[in-house]
Amino acid sequence: MAVGSVVGCGPRARAWIGRLRGALRNLSSTGLAPDELLGRLDHLAARWGRGPDECEGIFRGATCLYAIYDPVSRHCAVSRAGHRPPAVMSPDGRVDFPDVPAGPPLGLGSGSFTTAEWEVPEGSQLVLYGHGLVHRRGKGADGGFALLRRVLSRAATRNGVAGPEETCAAVFDALLPLRPGGAVALMVARTRGMRPDHVADWDVPAEPAAVADLRAAVTRQLAHWGLSDLVFTTELILSELVSNALRYTTGPIHLRLLCDDALTCEVFDSSPAFPHLRQVATTDESGRGLFLVARVAERWGTRHTQAGKVIWTEQTLPQTPQGGMDERPVATTGHPSQGSRAGHYDPCPV
Repeated sequence: MAVGSVVGCGPRARAWIGRLRGALRNLSSTGLAPDELLGRLDHLAARWGRGPDECEGIFRGATCLYAIYDPVSRHCAVSRAGHRPPAVMSPDGRVDFPDVPAGPPLGLGSGSFTTAEWEVPEGSQLVLYGHGLVHRRGKGADGGFALLRRVLSRAATRNGVAGPEETCAAVFDALLPLRPGGAVALMVARTRGMRPDHVADWDVPAEPAAVADLRAAVTRQLAHWGLSDLVFTTELILSELVSNALRYTTGPIHLRLLCDDALTCEVFDSSPAFPHLRQVATTDESGRGLFLVARVAERWGTRHTQAGKVIWTEQTLPQTPQGGMDERPVATTGHPSQGSRAGHYDPCPV
């Protein structure tokens, strides 16, 4: 999730918002950590600000807050560039504004950003807001920020487990001016964690023979979930990814399956090097593994981790679950990296 604003108003400012949004969407698909993503976005914005653009004028800077929620660990990772911190409304009625170190606005080229991470109770609401919502005429942003804190506290105490719609209504009723002086942004996302029985993982021994045992274990797990139709493609995917990890990396290897609104297969290893997808010719005798994975999976990608990287794939679930899956799990907000795809729980910037 992301929210931000640019300096200025009018058609040129809207054009810069579109350019920043497009760059952020592309960067988020790489699974970068929030501070790394803002660093690259800052680098792009600094290049835009070095000279006038024939169509859009000189870029004067922007603010941005970028957040990734991982429904497996129930952790939220946030970094901000000159933007106000988010609010977290817990199910027990408590409202917190986590301490997220403030980085400089985008466009200065300093790239000094920090990611703050904390556990979010299931059923909490993450509240992201723009400058136009908290800026109060005559009181500045500080007055509006204090009012937002009071409104959220009252809404949490009065409504308890109220939904995002009720939270938005309460904030707009109290803070939205009759004649807004600029764009107003408010995003409220309620967090949900993945059920433990929808997550399966295995440590992979560092020997080729382990792949066969792993395929058998995955086949049993998919049958338990009622997803036997996906056994063939899943075995192909994990065989290629785990075999490549055994061949080209050293250190621990880990496999994880996530059964949510899609079947996600994740292979973790200790190498930071990302794989390269080759367009294989009919006469090539090698290099087909990742090409096949990309063809049979609905989506695939890679992301960095603290210990190396993870390669993930997603497959669409059958329309009618059977066996152990008597109902579809509830969709989650966020990325399967952390997905989203979060995961991959894809970061879903707005």
